[in-house]
Parts: sequence; C-alpha cells; structure tokens
Amino acid sequence: MKVKNILLAACCLTSALINAQKKQEADLIVSDAKIYTVNKTFQTAEALAVKDGKIIGIGSKADMLKKFSAKKTLIAKGKYMYPGFYDAHAHFYGLGMNMQAVNLRGTKSFQEVIERIQAFQKVKNHTFIVGRGWDQNDWKDKEFPTKELLDQYFPTIPVVLTRIDGHAMLVNTKALELAGITTKTKTSGGQIEVKDGKLTGILVDNPMELVSAIIPKPTRQTQITALQEAQKEMFHYGLTTINEAGLERDVIDLIDSLQQENKLDINIYAMVMATRENVDHYTQLGIYKTDKLNVRSFKFMGDGALGSRGACLHQVYSDKPKQFGALLSPIPTIREIAKQIAESEYQMNSHAIGDSTNTVLLKIYKEVLDGKPDRRWKIEHAQIMREQDFDYFKLGIIPSVQPTHATSDMYWAEDRLGKKRLQYSYAYKTMLQKAGLIALGTDFPIEEVNPMYTFYAAVARKDLKNYPENGFQSENALTREETLKGMTIWAAYSNFEENEKGSLEVGKWADFVIFDADIMTMDIDGVPYVVPVNTFVKGKQVK
Repeated sequence: MKVKNILLAACCLTSALINAQKKQEADLIVSDAKIYTVNKTFQTAEALAVKDGKIIGIGSKADMLKKFSAKKTLIAKGKYMYPGFYDAHAHFYGLGMNMQAVNLRGTKSFQEVIERIQAFQKVKNHTFIVGRGWDQNDWKDKEFPTKELLDQYFPTIPVVLTRIDGHAMLVNTKALELAGITTKTKTSGGQIEVKDGKLTGILVDNPMELVSAIIPKPTRQTQITALQEAQKEMFHYGLTTINEAGLERDVIDLIDSLQQENKLDINIYAMVMATRENVDHYTQLGIYKTDKLNVRSFKFMGDGALGSRGACLHQVYSDKPKQFGALLSPIPTIREIAKQIAESEYQMNSHAIGDSTNTVLLKIYKEVLDGKPDRRWKIEHAQIMREQDFDYFKLGIIPSVQPTHATSDMYWAEDRLGKKRLQYSYAYKTMLQKAGLIALGTDFPIEEVNPMYTFYAAVARKDLKNYPENGFQSENALTREETLKGMTIWAAYSNFEENEKGSLEVGKWADFVIFDADIMTMDIDGVPYVVPVNTFVKGKQVK
C-alpha cells in the first residue's frame, strides 16, 4: 500500500513538472479584470498574457494561469480594462508646442487675454509672443477682437494669437509689419480683415501663413520637450495611438528618430500636410511604417472653421448674410491633388467643415477612387452636410468626427446656420448608419485631450454642466458600444491597423488601459470624471 502511495505521489509530481514545463513563458499576466476585448463579438475576458509587447493569450483567469507563467503579474482586483484609446484626429505636436506658449483657453474676455500674456511675459520675457486658444464666442462681446490693446501693451514686440480652432489669428501692428501685410496685400482662400480702411489685426485661414512664416523656428530641444510633454498628457488619459492631423516632414523625421531611440513610446499615425512638395516626396517614397509610426496618409485642408465663419457653405451664413466662407484651394487644384494621391497607396484625409466643402470633396473622392476598392479615404469633421450627401459614405469613405465639437458649438451653431441646416450637422448616427463605422477623436488642442469627454459627448450629447437636459440633437447620439468601437477598433480600421491594434486579441499589441469604474455601465454623467489607473503600451506600463 505504501509502495502504491509512493508511486502515485511520484506520478503526480512528474505530471505537475511536465505541466509546468509545458507552460509558456510570458512577460506579464494581468488577471482578475473585466476585459472588454472589443473583438467581433464584443466578448469580455478575465485575464491576458503578454510576451514581447504582444498579447499571447486572453480568456479566463484559470485558463491563463494554466497556460502561462510570467515574470510579472498584475492582479487588477476587479478593475475594468479596455483597448488603448485612439484619438482619430488630433494635433499632438501642436499641443506640445502650445504648452510652450501662452495658453488662452477658457478666457472670458479679451482683457483676460491681455492679462495672461502679461503673466506669461513676466516669467518668460520672450522677444516674440505666441499664444493660442481664445474664442470670442465665450466672451460677452462675441465680435472678433482688434489689435488696439495689443499695440498699447506690446508696441515693440510682435504678438501672434491663434484662435482656438486654428483658423483665425489676431496679431499686433509689429507682427503685421514684419509679415509685410498692408491693406493692399492680396489674398485668396481667407481674409485679411479691414475696417474703415485700416487693418484690424484679424487674419482668417490662408493669410495666416504670412505671419506663420515670421515666427521664430523652435530649437530641436524645444521640439523634443514639446513632444515628450504631450506624450505624458496622452498616457495620463489612456491614449495610446494618435492620428496626428497634419505634420511636415521635419517633424515626422524627428518623431521617428525619438521613437527609434526609445525616447518616445506613443504610437503615431501621421497625416502629412498635402503640399505639392510633400505629396511628391511621400508618394514616391511609399508607405513608411515602423512598430510605432505609420505614414500613409495626407491631410488636405478643404476650408476653415464654423466659429470664424471660414467654413465654406452652399448658402450664406445666417448671421452674416454676405459671407459664404471659402474653399482654401480652387476645385481643379483639389481634383489634381486627389488624383495624384489616388494613384499611390496613400489615403487622402480632408478637413471639411462646411456643407459646400463636403459636397466638393465627396464628389471628387467618388470620381478619383472609381475602380479602387478599400482605400478608406476619410472626411475629417464632416460637420455640416446636405441630406443627399450622406449617401457618399456608403462608398467606403470614412467619417472621422469629434463629438465634443457638437457640444462646444451647440450654443451658437444655429445662429451661423439656421434650423434647417443645423439638422444635418454633427449627425454622427446618420453617418454611422451609412458608413458602417465611424472614427472618433477630439481635434485637441482645439478641444480638451480627455477621451472621456469624447465618450460622454458622443453618448449623452451634453456639456459638462449637463446641458441640454435631453441632449443636443439626441437622435444622433451613439451607443456606448458604438462609441468605444469608434475610439478603438474602428479608428484602427480607418488606419489599416485593425490587425495589430484596436482590440485585445492574440497577436495584437498589448496596448490597454485600466479603470476602476466601468464606463460601459456606470451613470453616464460620471464618465467625464473617470481617469485611467494604468496605461500600457506594447506591454510596457507608461502610467
């Protein structure tokens, strides 16, 4: 009997040793979580295993612990895990550079703008002042400001203040002089505002380039600091992939070098600004892709913004009867650029706010993509539409929209558009029904970085003060599942990245965020105030 027991014990020990040897070695196992995989059936899981930055197993806790052993373990204690969030349209580099300039977001008057500049100058003492973020729609006086106070307080130092949407500038006389701008300066695709025969200091869209050209170029170290500070902000909020909506070649090269040196971990989907030089260079180069950087698209600027009345409309602005806004390029030029991009492997991702701009671009997309399936070209913003134009999204064209634009603009959008046009604006549900998917972002730094604001605005269609009570045009609200997909797998699909990111599945990068609250079931009004406990990129904890 004793011999039998000894033999049985030996067999059990041998079996255990064999099973232990069969376990696959992982770098990390996360267990005791509710994991929203966002796979095709929207399954949940309890645990996952990571090796070399990729998911090698996902399922029940028991199954993962049976199959894998790990150098590190993270017991989530019932917390909630989601795929790392995408921001499908943002200005990552711009945010970082803004963090080096005067922050004018949230100002309630032009006098407050002056006070912020003065406070900034006491610390920085710059010889060229740059700021961004003012919005006259937030002030009691909702007309564009003029340069008189800037001239009074800063007569010898050039001052350049960009509106929150990036489509208008207020500059002082010194800046105008350095840029060579006078009342006789000719312009197209925008406006140099003149009143009573004098420059007001307001520039809208294309003329802003004349001032941008005289702004001192940042040093390389300033650029690196800007990128790293912006990355810290991303990881704090659980953003792991950023669709950078408009970069020049030098910044793309800098990002690539920092990523290669492991000095920058954020994933970047780079849209190259669609200048002729850039289009020629990158279409000849072909797609450039690493584990962190994906360069395969161009950002084309169709028009301006609604807030500065630069968005190009079919009919005049309701609150400025002689103004239509403007296309930033002639239609033949748009068609020529689109044809060149269509002959390459690159996407064309076009900024289109006004209904006229959307009509023009959607028609050109259809024309140049005929016979070219699965190109996934995007309309960025798709903000104001004509009813008949929504059907273009059935053709594989992807709407890339920013839900917080709706809740930021809802107070004054009807003034600009009138009731009839407004009903076809910010129509995210309608676009989703036509396209079958929708990519969601923020357009930061125009809006706040926090992706939970995106989630809340998409589902509740309210501002952070719970206004309006029943939501703004609530018929176009998205469900929580649709919203999460728009911030993960659908955004990944829009980048041709759905096989490597966007959901938590075996073989994909281990980009995920962990929350101590469940945004899929909690009271929706609490969602904006939830912040990730942890953020992981390629299995590396970055928060």
